Amino acid sequence: MKVLGMGNALVDVLALKDNDILLEELELPKGSMQLIDEVKKESLHLAIADREKFVASGGSASNTINGLARLDIATGFIGRVGKDFYGTYYKHDLDKCKVTSHLIITDDEASGIATTFVSKDGQRTFGTFLGAAAGLTAEDLNESDFVGYDYFYIEGYLVQNLDLIRKAITLAKKAGLTVVLDMASYNVVEASRDFLLEIIPDYIDIIFANEDEAKALLNVDAEAALDMLAKDVEIAIVKVGEKGSWIKRGDEKVFVPALKVNCIDTTGAGDLYAAGFLYGLIKNQTLAESGKIGTLLAGNVIQIVGPKMDDAKWDELIAELAK
Repeated sequence: MKVLGMGNALVDVLALKDNDILLEELELPKGSMQLIDEVKKESLHLAIADREKFVASGGSASNTINGLARLDIATGFIGRVGKDFYGTYYKHDLDKCKVTSHLIITDDEASGIATTFVSKDGQRTFGTFLGAAAGLTAEDLNESDFVGYDYFYIEGYLVQNLDLIRKAITLAKKAGLTVVLDMASYNVVEASRDFLLEIIPDYIDIIFANEDEAKALLNVDAEAALDMLAKDVEIAIVKVGEKGSWIKRGDEKVFVPALKVNCIDTTGAGDLYAAGFLYGLIKNQTLAESGKIGTLLAGNVIQIVGPKMDDAKWDELIAELAK
């Protein structure tokens, strides 16, 4: 089984905060993802100039694809970067994780950067300068990109690019892939609600959402949203933070409790949950077991800063999965 991902190719620059006053000063709603221009990006970097920072290749879909690759699942990634330090860093990271690159590299645009503020409770707030990533268009996609893959994973941050998503899901379905959508962020869902409600029943096979995203889409609580989504897709997953996650396929519904751990930074939690869950499905595990694998990965990545766990941690997780 092979998994192809498509998303904004971004490098994460993460900074820890003692309180949320800075977010108010920078006009960034806590927990949101705000698209910013280059001037705003520079102002954010100036605001964190004296703070300890962490750099990691990121972007929601890329985090999921990297997680699957670390679990020895064959993967590929479609995205767009600039021919600069951050673009080179991003490409090298894909290569290091043995992810097949379908990157488009442009000479005249800066690579995308997600400036990420991590609150004391682990909540992340993003100021995202898309840069070259925003230039990914429907014309960049070819039928050949989808050949040989079994799953197509899309990050919800892309859904505001309607033409791109329409062509991608059409090509994926034509090639016989299972289409997976992760909702991404509540404010993106709010802005794209009509489009999401249009494509989910016809094109999406597996959907991931957290309770805020589910509420933004359907205006009901998490469990009710799960029931509604499960009528339109093969598998619906609604995550409820530190409580755990609901999963439903047809009449089968399970709840998987979250791990009780010390949360430092929730960056990558949903992405690694998706990686673990899809890994479970690929390995023919039950919904409950797949949810537990997703929960294991998510529960470990939130104990570090950033979306990337080191080799030692992955070795430990792989050993645990082999038991």
